[in-house]
Amino acid sequence: MVADLSIFEHNLVMKTDSAQNAGSTLFRARVDAAHLEKARRVLDRLGMTPGDAVNVFFAQVALRKDLPFVVTANPQRLQSEQEQAKAWDNALGEY
Repeated sequence: MVADLSIFEHNLVMKTDSAQNAGSTLFRARVDAAHLEKARRVLDRLGMTPGDAVNVFFAQVALRKDLPFVVTANPQRLQSEQEQAKAWDNALGEY
């Protein structure tokens, strides 16, 4: 099990000048290597690093004083594109 884990160590600061980096903290976490690789591919497409993503996540937690998504053992079924379009039309009206 430990062999499947990767140490994710990144300076959790957006790419900015060194004056803003003065308040940064080094954060280390053990993550599943396969999850990290899949996440990196998505983040690359978004132009983000794993550290950027963690910074965004922590900023949202601080802003909301909660997780920015629901954690549940009983997730709702995802909607089809048609169901989602109908829900948007019902909520916002046609545009």
